Amino acid sequence: MNRTGWLKRFPLTIQAGMLAAMLLGLPLIGPLMHGSDLSAYLEFPPQTRSVEHAPFSLPVFAVLGLFLLAVVLPPAVRLIRSIGKQSLAAPSAQHPFPWWGHAGLVLGLADWVLAWTRFEWMADWQRFTFTPLWIAYILVINALMVKRTGSCPLLKRPGFFLLLFPASALFWWFFEYLNRFVQNWYYINVQDFSALEYTAHASLSFATVLPAVLSTRALLLTFPVFERTFGSFISLRIPQPKVVAGLTLLLSGSGLAFIGVFPDVLFPLLWVSPLLIIVSVRTLLDRGHVLSRPARGDWSDAAASALAALVCGFFWEMWNVFSLAKWVYSIPYVEAVHIFEMPLLGYAGYLPFGLECVAVASLLQELLERSSSS
Repeated sequence: MNRTGWLKRFPLTIQAGMLAAMLLGLPLIGPLMHGSDLSAYLEFPPQTRSVEHAPFSLPVFAVLGLFLLAVVLPPAVRLIRSIGKQSLAAPSAQHPFPWWGHAGLVLGLADWVLAWTRFEWMADWQRFTFTPLWIAYILVINALMVKRTGSCPLLKRPGFFLLLFPASALFWWFFEYLNRFVQNWYYINVQDFSALEYTAHASLSFATVLPAVLSTRALLLTFPVFERTFGSFISLRIPQPKVVAGLTLLLSGSGLAFIGVFPDVLFPLLWVSPLLIIVSVRTLLDRGHVLSRPARGDWSDAAASALAALVCGFFWEMWNVFSLAKWVYSIPYVEAVHIFEMPLLGYAGYLPFGLECVAVASLLQELLERSSSS
């Protein structure tokens, strides 16, 4: 038996539980060693407050901006050139736009108006426009896919798709937990909610994240431009992948452990470390993961996943900006050049987040398949 063979003897549910315990427990280690009061990270509902972070720094902004530009610009230019060579033509076999897609359009437009206005008769419900907006978005995106291909995630596997909603609530509560250690965003106009009201309202809002991102990804993958552009791209074949996975797990886990001690420096790890930890553990277990195909040079799915989260991020930030109950950012060093409430460089966090959405959905699917076959 190899060094990691003992892990394979545990059922997948236990492996998933161990992974969850790692992701939840690691951020507490640094503050615990530092002698901080852990109650500040465990209070519920979390206090919504603006936190004083390091001020804007032009050198840091420039260095991070150039780094992100070097990473994002080449694939973006490649995609744009590929689109230019062959337009995003619709499939030859067109299908009717379903009735529930039209209902989604009406719901979305009506709720958008209500979210951005302050009608007195809507005052009691003004803070609850987020969830209907995203239900409408999910319906419309799935309807567009039906029009293109005749099917969509909502229709292909309705049971699994509906299960994504409660899974999504838990998924985003994890990022809310991580945010307690860096406090990069906070909510306003929700201070008078009780703990139960806050939990219910937040959970309903968080429940739309995975269905929205995964539906957008599925729609993007109906366009052959992703396979044509990224089907044969940069290979990530790594010699001794388990050694690299072990080192990556150590570094990303250490970063997550001390994110609460050095929040102004390590805050980007809130979006990167969970992905690296999941990929590292899956590699050590000889299981596929979201970077398996990129390792062979096929980036089509990864590119669509990252772009899907960025598309959803645009709508999240846009609809948030004039809403009554909303979030506001407080990010060290790069709090400048805002697009809506989000600083420009902050949008980079959506790229790994898209891969994390797929990783969690894949794990959920694997758990269901194992349970049904046992």
